[in-house]
Amino acid sequence: MSPKQRIEQQPSFVLHTYPWRETSLIAEIFSRDHGRVALVAKGARRPQSPLRGVLMAFQPLLVDWSGGGEVKTLVRAEWQGGQPLLGGRALLCGYYLNELLVRLSAREDAHPALFAAYAEALRELARGDALAPVLRRFELALLNELGYGAGLDVEADSGEAVRPAQDYLYIIERGPLPLATHAAADAEQPVISGRSLLAMAAGDFSAAETLAQSKTLLRAIINHYLGGQPLQSRRVLKELQEL
Repeated sequence: MSPKQRIEQQPSFVLHTYPWRETSLIAEIFSRDHGRVALVAKGARRPQSPLRGVLMAFQPLLVDWSGGGEVKTLVRAEWQGGQPLLGGRALLCGYYLNELLVRLSAREDAHPALFAAYAEALRELARGDALAPVLRRFELALLNELGYGAGLDVEADSGEAVRPAQDYLYIIERGPLPLATHAAADAEQPVISGRSLLAMAAGDFSAAETLAQSKTLLRAIINHYLGGQPLQSRRVLKELQEL
């Protein structure tokens, strides 16, 4: 059990809420300096509660909490404004980002750089940027910050720089291996061009090849660390695309 603490004015976002007892909520938040934290918002479901309408996903908050157990007590939450509401496909993409954070990050494990990447992804979604590059950049930031990412721009066997004209077999937890010499290593692993690997490392998803290959690669890596368990937000997105 963590020691009792009082945290004030912590920049945060709500990832998920669910009812608790008759009038309260449990809120999973993602905070800048304390990572993912579970908070009980007492009385938040009462009509007169000052928290009604504040604990919304994708909106920047300043949050105070106290306590020392696994679930802390929310003391105050202040909306910071300046963030348009998400809608349509951008809203579903936001839920996908939240589900990734809930499923892959550990509680009370601070990742300020990942918090910044998440906030930037929400700003990009809100202003209508192309969705796929926003998702790919955040997925990369998530994997790298949580220690799941293998190198993109260095060959796993030789330690030499990835060559743009070479195709690579990407071995999860190791990295890229030249396809010409490792084609039989694991036929189920993704194949990706050196150009795409270098572009991903630079955060450049402007090429159609990079966008397509990075989706396949990052999905395989994320599925691996999820243990094959499906993401609900991904299922909804797929169903909408089919419609």
